[in-house]
Formats: sequence, structure tokens, C-alpha cells
Amino acid sequence: MKYAFADRVRFLQSSAVRDILKIVGKGDVISFAGGLPDDDLFPLDGLEDAFSRVFQTGKKSLQYMETEGYRPLREAILERMSKKGITGFSSDEVLVTTGSQQAIDLFSRIMLSPGDIVLTEDPTYLAALQVFKSYEATVVAVDSDNDGMDPDDLEAKLKKYNPKCIYVVPTFSNPAGRVWSLERRKQLINLAQKYKIVVFEDDPYGELQFTENETYQPLASLDDGKHVLYTSTFSKTAVPALRTGWIVGPYQVIRMMAQAKQANDLHSNSLAQQALYQLCTNYDLDGHISHLIKVYKSRMEVMVRCLEQAELPSVHFVKPKGGMFLWLEVDKSLNMTQLLNKAVDRGVAYVPGEPFYAGEPKKNTLRLNFTHSTPEKIEQGMKLFVPMIEEEMQKKLVHID
Repeated sequence: MKYAFADRVRFLQSSAVRDILKIVGKGDVISFAGGLPDDDLFPLDGLEDAFSRVFQTGKKSLQYMETEGYRPLREAILERMSKKGITGFSSDEVLVTTGSQQAIDLFSRIMLSPGDIVLTEDPTYLAALQVFKSYEATVVAVDSDNDGMDPDDLEAKLKKYNPKCIYVVPTFSNPAGRVWSLERRKQLINLAQKYKIVVFEDDPYGELQFTENETYQPLASLDDGKHVLYTSTFSKTAVPALRTGWIVGPYQVIRMMAQAKQANDLHSNSLAQQALYQLCTNYDLDGHISHLIKVYKSRMEVMVRCLEQAELPSVHFVKPKGGMFLWLEVDKSLNMTQLLNKAVDRGVAYVPGEPFYAGEPKKNTLRLNFTHSTPEKIEQGMKLFVPMIEEEMQKKLVHID
């Protein structure tokens, strides 16, 4: 039967990462593809205690709740954000969402009309690109480097396109792992205020910081409370299965997003929210995050050491200061999308960089995840990955000669 789908479905795309994970799942493959935390590090004891405390509160814990989310959790979120310098908001300006992914979707639903322009870094978060395009927006890339968006190119495109918003991941970005400089952060805020434009700051990885002597101020902490919407999630610091994130920002925008959420799912999982409140208040969540940082940093260093010892020519990367990913740019002659199947056949997987680009993609790029594999698995996987790159580069050199 031919189904009469809505016109907008032509803008829906399958996630390249999810498609790769399906391939990986079919065989014995060491996967650096998914952006997954390590199951073995989940705070099971803390979560068991948290849910037990929720059930001890009685049947009311099983009832519907307000769309904006469990108010005690929203207050706890405000307290945690204040440690990052994000202050001046009330719990009415916090919306609990089903993962930070829903925050991107709700924002897009209320802000984007067909043809609207969204400015982004390049490369940027693949799933955000999917959402923006599903609402028929046009995504325009701003020239970016390891310090963030180029302010001159950003201002030029603000003038040229009159965009609806700017989407950025300034701290340990996915996929590139970038950390914006403070100067670039301030320049973005100044431009947002000058041109009266909304900035959507996505910060799922900010708490996974490997450097102790540096401070990375969220854009929301530099704003006057009118231009930046800040979203984050418990998926990387607690567990993904609870699917709980949040967004904070100007009341008018949060209120409109809450109305859109009412029509979407009424409210996010109430048991998960109450359990997370208990986890925030009766469990050493910060101590747990410190342990994650220690483990993930050591795994990152193993992966970096494997690459440094290989001394691959024409392979460039920046050692991550936090987050979950290592971004590689290899010789321009290599197409990492085409080489993926060969890598999987050898027993190792990565994510090609091509789908992360809003503008012209660099096909010689790829993303590696270091958080979900043990140091031993990382070494095994890199022993499969590095020789493949060496062989492919040698083939190109032979072909050129």
C-alpha cells in the first residue's frame, strides 16, 4: 500500500551513527563509533537507593506531574548550574526534557519556520542537524577553528542571512572535541546581543573535564539572561536510560517550549525525575563524576598514545581536554566514509566525519569514542585501525608514483 505521508517527511534522515551501530552489532567488532558512556561505571547502588526513596514517598510518586518537570529536581538543577556561574534564573525558567535531544526538537518546533536560517559550527552535532532540517530550516556553517567560531565570519553571516538562531557546542564539542576560548565566547555573546539573536548552547559533556587548572565558562554565564538557552543532560553523568535532560533560558521561550511539550508527551518520565532528584541530594554525584573523569581521561590518553607512537604522516588531531571523543583528520587522499566497511571487516569501527558537516564535508575526517572501551580494548582496536590507515596511505603513494 502507498501511504500518504506528510510532505515534511522528505526532510527526515536516518542517523549515520545509528546505522553504523547496526552494522557493528552484527559481528565481533571493537567499536569506537557510538558516543556511549561505560555501562560498568553506572552508579547502580546510588540509583537503587534513589528509586527506593521515591517509592517510599507513596503512591503520589506514580501520578502525572506538571509539564515543566518535578520542581525539586528543577531547583537542584539550578543549584548545580550556579556552580558553573549560570545564575539569575528561577525554576519557572527550567524545563525538564526527555534527554537534551528533545530540548533541541522543542526549540526548533517553536522557533523555526521553513526556510529559516540556523548558523552552526562546522563540524557540529549530527542529530542537531537532523532536527533543524526536519523542520525545513537551512543550516549555514560558520568558519570555525579549535578556538570556536571565527567572529568576523560570524558577523558577516549574521548580516547576510539574518538567521533565526545560532547553535553551538562550545565545550568538548561533538564530534571535534573543541573547547572555545574565553575570548571567542565573549565575542559570540557580544554579537548575539548586538544583533538580538538567540544562541542555543548545547552542553552535554561540560562536566567531563580532564584539566583541573582551567575554567570553561558556559555562554549562559556570560549573557544577560535574554539571548542564551542552555541545555544539558544527565545521560553522560548518571545513566542514559533515564532519558532526562533540561533547558534553561528566557521565560517567554521556555513557556512556549513547555506548551509544545504538552502536545508532545505531556511530561517526561516522572519516576526518573524523582529518582534523579534523590541522586542529586542523597548521593555523591560529584564524586561519581570525578571518578568518571579519572577513568575516561586515562582511556583517552591510551588512545592518544597509540596514535602518537604510530607516527602516522598527515594525520592530525588535538588531544581532548574533556568529553568523549577524539577527532582525526587524515591525509586528504583518504575517504573515511568509503573505508568504514574495510575497517569493520578488520574488526574495528569508527564514525566517518562526513555527516557532521553543515557545509562542504571533509571526507578525510573521523570520530573515535574512547569512553566505552577498556584500555585493553582501545589498544587492540588501535592495532587494527592504525595499520589500515598506513596501508591505505601507502596505496595512494604507490598510485601517485
